Amino acid sequence: MVTLGCKVNQYETQLVYEALRKNGYREARDGETADLCVVNTCTVTNTGDSKSRQVIRQLARKNPGTRTLVMGCYATRDPQQVADLPGVFEVVTDKRELPDILERHGIHDMPVGISHFEGRKRAYVKVQDGCILKCTYCIIPSVRPGLQSRSPQQIEEEVRRLVDNGYREIVITGVHVGHYGVDTTRGKSGKPPFRLWHLFQKLDKIPGDWRMRLSSIEAVEINDDFISAAADCEHLCPQFHPALQSGSETVLRRMRRRYSMARFLEKLENMRERLDDPAFTTDVIVGFPGETEEEFEETLQACRDARFMKTHVFPYSTRKGTKAADFADQCPPQVIKNRVQRLSDLERDLAERYYESRLGLPAKVLVEREISGRPGWVRGTDERYVPVELPGTADDIGRFVDVVGRSASRESMQADRIDGQS
Repeated sequence: MVTLGCKVNQYETQLVYEALRKNGYREARDGETADLCVVNTCTVTNTGDSKSRQVIRQLARKNPGTRTLVMGCYATRDPQQVADLPGVFEVVTDKRELPDILERHGIHDMPVGISHFEGRKRAYVKVQDGCILKCTYCIIPSVRPGLQSRSPQQIEEEVRRLVDNGYREIVITGVHVGHYGVDTTRGKSGKPPFRLWHLFQKLDKIPGDWRMRLSSIEAVEINDDFISAAADCEHLCPQFHPALQSGSETVLRRMRRRYSMARFLEKLENMRERLDDPAFTTDVIVGFPGETEEEFEETLQACRDARFMKTHVFPYSTRKGTKAADFADQCPPQVIKNRVQRLSDLERDLAERYYESRLGLPAKVLVEREISGRPGWVRGTDERYVPVELPGTADDIGRFVDVVGRSASRESMQADRIDGQS
């Protein structure tokens, strides 16, 4: 099984993996030809399409005669192109039909949720699907249309199961997480509102030594109810990911985003006043059509003002089927490359500044791996998503370790263990 793209895709792959295992499948061993291959594709950029095709062709070469089931956003967007690739016998254009499709191939027992997360120390839980926004650069609303929220009870059962199975961190994810519950408890439904903050309040009651993290949230969805609930939650990590995309008011209007920079920054300050030194991470698209040097400088300044701990920097790429693909004044590739470098440099400076602000303070690190070439040291992330390096062994992987930061670089924080081990 191969997954490309986002946390939602990774969750959906895990769901299919557990369905296959439940119905008698096992992973092919080295040197063994797989009877079935599953590829979960991404289409958020042209590169996603290209990588998806490449993976499908490679699987066909390495597993002659295999059958490949292809799902994901690229399969939805261009099913015929996917169907024409070698080895493909089934293209899932609508994941709601996945149980029926799998049943046709002998998989009769489809789980309603996951119990494990292969290859990871944290587990993702998808709580909703779909997006109804109309951002001019984004293809996702056309391949994941509408809103579909899972029931709170089903989500709670899944999280309890994962915590019981030893997962110390649960990441709450979706295509548009902040719209959780909008489709099921609005308008004439007759049900009382049950939104994202109600959900993490409900999950917070699950006992145990674990934590939950929100994968993303739109700034306009950070209201007083959200902040109050977040402040009261014991298990919720004080790290939030409001996507900025641009710090220029004029670019934001061309993107058809729903906020002003002043309002965006106000939301972050409101959270800083109520929560314990929250960390903020974000996404920024560089080189959006028509972006001037002045507009890019506004983005740099906005990142400084927001004091982001981490910024995922994305060079804009034209996406056929979006409104922005037809905009005039597409930025030259060299200009985009230069701006990506400048924003990446700033991102590392801001990261180091935040890491330094946490020195001398206690933190709880989920250890994820040993550090290659550095015996006796491990690496993980703390509750604020700070990457931390600390003394440790393979026995620490998957565990929480209490630490205190002692030094910082642009890449990570170095820490000492509070438990006295070295």
